[in-house]
Amino acid sequence: MKDLVVTIDGPAGSGKSTTAKLVAQRLGYTYLDTGAMYRAMTLKALESGVDVANREVLSEMARTTDIQVETDPHGTRVILDGRDVTGLLRGREVTANASAVSGVRGVRERMVELQREIGRRGAIVAEGRDIGSVVFPDADVKIYLDADLRCRAGRRKKELEAAGTSVELERIVREIKARDQYDSSREHSPLVVPRGSVLIDTTGLSIDEQVSKVIEEVKKKIDEA
Repeated sequence: MKDLVVTIDGPAGSGKSTTAKLVAQRLGYTYLDTGAMYRAMTLKALESGVDVANREVLSEMARTTDIQVETDPHGTRVILDGRDVTGLLRGREVTANASAVSGVRGVRERMVELQREIGRRGAIVAEGRDIGSVVFPDADVKIYLDADLRCRAGRRKKELEAAGTSVELERIVREIKARDQYDSSREHSPLVVPRGSVLIDTTGLSIDEQVSKVIEEVKKKIDEA
C-alpha cells in the first residue's frame, strides 16, 4: 500500500487538485501538485521578464530551474530555486500564462524529469493533465475526473472569490473553454484520458463524494495485490 502511485488527470475545474490533496491526506501519501510546478515555472518567467511566447528561452531557463514539492503538517509547499513561492502561484497573471509555458516541450521535459524523481519514492498522489498518460504511464491507479463546463467555471469562481478576486462567471466560462481547447490540442503531452483510467464525472458531486470514489478505486487495487 505504501508504494502505490495514484494519478489523477482532468481538465481545469474538475476538482482534481482538491481531491488529490484530500486522497493523499487520507492515505498518508505525498501530494504531488504538478500543475503548481508549471505555475512556478511561469512565475519565474514572468518575474524574469521573459516573453512566454519565446519557447527557446523558456526551454533554456527550465534546464537550470529546480522545483520541489514538499508536504508537511501545514500542507504542500512549492519551492522554486530554494524559495517558497506557494502563495504566489494562483494569481491571475500566472494563471493566464501557465498554459503557454506548460506547452513548451523543453519545459515539459524538465518538469517530467523532476516529477519522476519524486515519484520514485512511491506512496504519492499526483495530479495534472498528463500524469497518467506521460509522467506515470505505469501508475498503480489512474483516475480521470471531468465535469460540466459551467460546473467547473463555478468552482473556479468560488476559488477566486475566496482569494479576494471577483470575476463574472461568463468570463471564467470562456477562459476555461479556451484552456480546454488549448490543452487538448497542444503538440506536446496533450490532455487525454490515459489508457486504463477510471472515469469519474464530478458534476454535482461534493468533494467528499469525489474523494470517496477515488479511495474506493485505491482499495480495489490493494485488495487485488
